[in-house]
Amino acid sequence: MSLPAPLFGMTADGFASAVDGLPGGRERALRVYRDAWRALGLPDGLEACWRDAVDAAVPAPAEVHTEDGPAGTTAKCRLRLADGSTIEMVSIPVAGGQSSTLCVSTQVGCRQACAFCETGRQGLHRQLTPAEIAGQWVAARRLGWQPRNLVFMGMGEPLDNTENLIAALQALTDPRGPDLARERFTVCTAGLPAGLERLAALGWRRLGLSISLNAADDATRDRLMPRNRQTPLAALQAALAAYPKRRNFALGVNWCLLPGINDSRADVRRLAAFCAPLGRVMVNVIPYNPGRQPLTRAPEACEVERFIGWLQEEGLPVRCRRPRGRSIMAACGQLGGPSAPPGS
Repeated sequence: MSLPAPLFGMTADGFASAVDGLPGGRERALRVYRDAWRALGLPDGLEACWRDAVDAAVPAPAEVHTEDGPAGTTAKCRLRLADGSTIEMVSIPVAGGQSSTLCVSTQVGCRQACAFCETGRQGLHRQLTPAEIAGQWVAARRLGWQPRNLVFMGMGEPLDNTENLIAALQALTDPRGPDLARERFTVCTAGLPAGLERLAALGWRRLGLSISLNAADDATRDRLMPRNRQTPLAALQAALAAYPKRRNFALGVNWCLLPGINDSRADVRRLAAFCAPLGRVMVNVIPYNPGRQPLTRAPEACEVERFIGWLQEEGLPVRCRRPRGRSIMAACGQLGGPSAPPGS
């Protein structure tokens, strides 16, 4: 007997093929698919044969922690998977408070071992399935969250799970399902050229992309991001330069600002040189959020402003990602740790 079809990880066509032979045929299958996305679960009154053939499970909320701030409420939800593993997703308020950005996980743990990241200390336990990735959007909606944008920069490296990531993206953008616009998605990667090539092959020119860079010299990036030893900066730069551009595309370049490690004037000059052949970029300065084993302290506001000023002198567009969720370990680099920072 075949396994139940994981509805929330499939396109409508894929789902219809997987349940071929059930009463009502393809037309009924497409209606069940549409209604399940709208109801955030299988519709009421569905016959037993359909319920047996369809898996509509999504990650289950285990605990939610919130932090109020000037822009609204940041919320972190720890989700339990069917095998007992846990992951986390974060709702980040958008100015005005009517919607949010949902930070989505793609793996249980992560093999990249970035020195500033709590998730990286776990190692990789397993990949998330397409239904577990896309199901985080369903779980968020069930919690009453109103995610407008989705960023794949939660637990895990998205391009270390490229096929399942793409399947989840295809499900979330299916016009017979949630029909989310492609420009509402951003994939954040440490820099895996094979994954970048696979994303480029989709031809989705409205899909957002950002690179977690954090250092523009190999010695420092080797220390912070061991992945760099496999793909040094020159190779990463070439892969990003080859990524297809569109008229209004700007590559996100994320820089976790670590006092005494990557916050010098020389670091800015190297960053500008790295970005020079990449076309339009937007440098996202992310003040370091210390975790259980901090590399350094969080930067002072004046240090952040000084670094931003240097970037502007180099002609680089820049914005600062103000810390949100730090008190509940929901900020960048803190997922997978305890729900409160050390000493709180």
